[in-house]
Amino acid sequence: MRYCDSPYSFQRRCARRVFVGNPEEGGVVMGGEHSVVMQSMLTCDTMDTEECVRQTLDLVAVGCQMVRITAPTVKDAANLRNIVEVLRSRDCHVPIVADIHFKPEAAMEAAKWVEVIRINPGNYADSKKFAIKEYNDEQYAAELARIEERFAPLVQLCKQLGRAIRIGTNHGSLSDRIMNRFGDTPLGMVESALEFARIARKHDYHNFKFSMKSSNPKVMIECYRLLAARLEQEGPDWNYPLHLGVTEAGEGEDGRIKSAIGIGSLLCDGLGDTIRVSLTEDSPREIEVCRDLLEQIPLLTRKLSTLPAIPVSFDPFSYERHFTEEVEIAAGVRCGNAQTVRVVVPRPVYEKVAPKLGAKTDVKPEAIYEELKLIEVDPLEDFTLSPGVMVAVRDGVDLPTITAYRLLASRLKILGFRNPILLKDCLEIPSEPLESKVALLRASVVVGALLADGIGDAILIRGEPGAGASLRLAYNILQAVGCRSFKTDYVACPSCGRTLFNLQTVTARIKARTQHLKGVKIAIMGCIVNGPGEMADADFGYVGGAPGKINLYVGKTPIKFNIAESEAVDRLVDLIREHGKWVEPAEAEVS
Repeated sequence: MRYCDSPYSFQRRCARRVFVGNPEEGGVVMGGEHSVVMQSMLTCDTMDTEECVRQTLDLVAVGCQMVRITAPTVKDAANLRNIVEVLRSRDCHVPIVADIHFKPEAAMEAAKWVEVIRINPGNYADSKKFAIKEYNDEQYAAELARIEERFAPLVQLCKQLGRAIRIGTNHGSLSDRIMNRFGDTPLGMVESALEFARIARKHDYHNFKFSMKSSNPKVMIECYRLLAARLEQEGPDWNYPLHLGVTEAGEGEDGRIKSAIGIGSLLCDGLGDTIRVSLTEDSPREIEVCRDLLEQIPLLTRKLSTLPAIPVSFDPFSYERHFTEEVEIAAGVRCGNAQTVRVVVPRPVYEKVAPKLGAKTDVKPEAIYEELKLIEVDPLEDFTLSPGVMVAVRDGVDLPTITAYRLLASRLKILGFRNPILLKDCLEIPSEPLESKVALLRASVVVGALLADGIGDAILIRGEPGAGASLRLAYNILQAVGCRSFKTDYVACPSCGRTLFNLQTVTARIKARTQHLKGVKIAIMGCIVNGPGEMADADFGYVGGAPGKINLYVGKTPIKFNIAESEAVDRLVDLIREHGKWVEPAEAEVS
């Protein structure tokens, strides 16, 4: 299967055009030759018309091109009419997306008033009770007929009114039916979406796009690649647009890094027609990151005049680390094979940061670039390697960095060399220092994409001019892509009208109590929509259960219910302690 034209040469996927509203009156066109569309979401109660209007105008002012608003009930969906009328009276014609999960009736109401209906196949007209049941083919067909009975009216209404639909699968909310047949897998996510697409096509409706969201960037990348490949297999008229996003990415550097890895790597492969960066921050900040990220893609890619006739070294649809031999890169530090991915720094960085590091610190240089036993090569030229040395792409090679390292890994596999690979975030140090926010995005896209391919045994960050910042960025990328765990990992949703507590405040409160817990993953979810599923690989979950009430989870299993919000963080700490994961901050500092 093929997910893009070439993993070595940039060529944007040719998606069919999907119209959202009237382009002459502020609407947008997704796909075709049109630019990637930037999207965000409101964080307020949908019944608060004035606040919804204010937040929408704030988003439009910073360049947001589509605005999503949750509509959990028919009452909320009906109020979209008031919101849209006020916006249009103020000469704001940005397309509005209604976010629907559990209630088809709400979708039918929302379609009367807004340009796009987002439905989640795992929640729409389906059940999710984490029940284990084997479906024979007849039972499965009956389930699909039941779903079509619920979904087809929305398709017909959208076709009649000229609305668009987003078929948005979430890793955290696959139905029991999909889970039991395909498991919690990228294949399950893709099949879930295709089932709904086939219903739409059966009614000759094509004005829709797909999304495949996960809080894990590697899972998200695999899902979109598999979807793109499956759509190509289905036929040339299945080239529907793709909306990209890493859901529950979190806040600050961590949220930006996760989003850049997932969204950026796919954009570099030519996939993606709309994007959203989901941050646990004020929504306008998402658009700034969207714009900054989109600006980097032309600088990190290029269409090659001649395509290398070399198969890639990795399976694009299933992660497996590139196999290499193990070598020593510094005293007591080994790299390659089953060793963790190491952090290498240039000598000037080492000289600046080393004197400030404590003996027990986790964020530290593990080797000095200039002291490595290293051979640097041009992957387009012939080369030979001896065992016991690392290999990297030579500076100045006239190739995009991702392309160069994919070619290097492929050449190594063909030639039978197993030398560990040192990844660089750039093949030419910028002549002028980059802004830190730009350096962060570029390094995350390049290094994160390659690590998600299974390529790389050590990384070297040189685009970030700050010594300490470059070291921290290296470790944060490794944590975000799932290669190392040196600090607490947080999965935090970005807030919306369904959220039952202030996510930014609560996230800060939880971090203040738990950020010293190394290797513990905590999910912070404003409501139950994606909670249990997205928390499947988290150790603990803090989920809004009702206004002012919190439910606590271990993995995806609810343990404690209806805890007063004022006590919930303390009870979360107690739960972590009960499961043997708690250490006191002072102990963590010296461990």
